[in-house]
Amino acid sequence: MLTIHETTEGEKHFLLEVSAKATGQRLDAFLARLEVQPGLTRSMLQQLIRNGHVVVGGQERKSGYRVQTGDVIELRMPPPSPSALVPEEVEFQVLFEDEDLAVIAKPPGLVVHPACGNETGTLVHGLLFRCANLSGISGEERPGIVHRLDKDTSGVMVIAKNDRSHQDLCAQFKERRVEKIYLALVADRMGAENGRIELPIGRHPVHRKKMAVLPAGGRAAVTNWWVLEELAECSFLQIRLETGRTHQIRVHLAHLGHPVIGDPLYGGNRSSRVSAPRQCLHSYQLSFFHPATKERLTFRSEVWPDMEAILTRLRATDHGDAQR
Repeated sequence: MLTIHETTEGEKHFLLEVSAKATGQRLDAFLARLEVQPGLTRSMLQQLIRNGHVVVGGQERKSGYRVQTGDVIELRMPPPSPSALVPEEVEFQVLFEDEDLAVIAKPPGLVVHPACGNETGTLVHGLLFRCANLSGISGEERPGIVHRLDKDTSGVMVIAKNDRSHQDLCAQFKERRVEKIYLALVADRMGAENGRIELPIGRHPVHRKKMAVLPAGGRAAVTNWWVLEELAECSFLQIRLETGRTHQIRVHLAHLGHPVIGDPLYGGNRSSRVSAPRQCLHSYQLSFFHPATKERLTFRSEVWPDMEAILTRLRATDHGDAQR
């Protein structure tokens, strides 16, 4: 038996009676198996039990208490606490939003998450300002960052709005069920129509802000690429990631001798003919399963205007050279 009551303050009360079939189960395991609320994990239930939000027959019990037939369990779910972050109006485009998630197009130059040196004006601050009905992640009223894009990488991102969606989407990324397609402008011509880079990546042994291909000790990383166009002294690529390591595309392509144009960290500013104010890397398409409906969704963000302007200039240069 399960009854649910919600107070005016937003606190939910769950009242459960233990059946004979469940006798002997640990309290935390019993509640976890019932899935009284989507996204409520066993570790979160243990925290609620420790904080006195679960009582059995009117008495507080520990997580290891063995439930008995007829036990009446009351679980009180406090509303998500307000985020310590102050919502700010930050520019980005919302491509899709429902009660479970939001899909956005991130502009270049926008930091995703607050960190030392970027305490304000981040995507998270903007999401707190823009997104409706944030039900909370781990008990706090905030958006769930499932994956990240570098500050100067533009394009599609998915954001979780509740615990259930956050856990489901994180699992999809971990299990490689999310398809990630990027567009990149890289130095020089590739010398082939397509290729696959399967080289481990880890922290650079000397430059701690950089990642690097490591002969030993790195994490598996796989990048697939196709040439869309060859332009002047560079190539315009479509890239599909099988893994999601930090700086993966930038590191793999630089290792091949084709750094992303405009990338100062990995050598993409070496060309005098082709220059860019930021790395020409764009998250073009993201496909995943909706956490609630299980429908396969695909979202695209067209090349950002600054990167499109560079491509237009290069195409014009190529056309002019061909006419001479």
